[in-house]
Amino acid sequence: MKKYRFLILAIVVIVFAGLTMLLWRPLVSFASNPEILRVWMQDLGIWGMLIFGIFNFLQVVFAVIPGGPFELAAGYILGVVPGTLLCDITMTISSVVVFLLVRKFGIRFVELFVSRRQIENMGFLKDNQKVQSVLFFIFLLPGTPKDVVTYLAGLTNLSLKSWIFICFVGRFPAILLTALGGSALGNAKYGIVAVVIVVFAVAYLAGDAVISQAGWIRK
Repeated sequence: MKKYRFLILAIVVIVFAGLTMLLWRPLVSFASNPEILRVWMQDLGIWGMLIFGIFNFLQVVFAVIPGGPFELAAGYILGVVPGTLLCDITMTISSVVVFLLVRKFGIRFVELFVSRRQIENMGFLKDNQKVQSVLFFIFLLPGTPKDVVTYLAGLTNLSLKSWIFICFVGRFPAILLTALGGSALGNAKYGIVAVVIVVFAVAYLAGDAVISQAGWIRK
C-alpha cells in the first residue's frame, strides 16, 4: 500500500511540475498586465472566465505566485462583486485540494512546495487548541503568506468544514478590497485606489504586529 502511495505522490508531483513549466509565463504575464487579460477574456467570453478561474486555482497550488495581481485583475475586468466571487470560490477550491493532498501524503508533500525553514517559522502549528482562530486571523489580513499557510493547514487537527469556512470567509474581505482597487483603477477612480491602499497598509501593519507578538509566524 505504501508503494502505491509513493507512486501516486510521484504522479502528483510530475503533474504539478509539468503545469508549472507550461503555465508559469502565461500566469505571470496575465497577472501583471490586466489590460491584455481584459481583451483576452472579452474575446473568449465565458470560456475566458473559466480559464482565468483555472489560473487563479493554480496560483494557490503553486504557492510561489502571489494572488494579489489576480484579484486586482478580476476587479479590473469583471467588476467588484463578480471578480471577488470568482477569486474567492476558485481559491477556496484550490485550498481544499491542497489540504486534502497534505492529509493524504503528509509532510513529504508539503516539503515539495514549502521549505523546512518556512515550516519551522510557523509557530501556530504548535498550538492545536487555537489553530482555527489563528488561521482565520491570518487569512483575514492582507499581506500574510496565505498560500504557504494553505500547505501547512493540513498538518493540523483542523476539520475540513472549518478549513472551508476559513478559506472562503477569511479571505473574502481582502479579496473584496483588492477587487475594489482593481475596479477603481479600471474606471480611473484614483481616490478610491488611495483609500484601499491606506486601508491595506494599516491592516497589514496592525496585523503583522499582532502576529509577530504572538509568535504565530516568525521572521
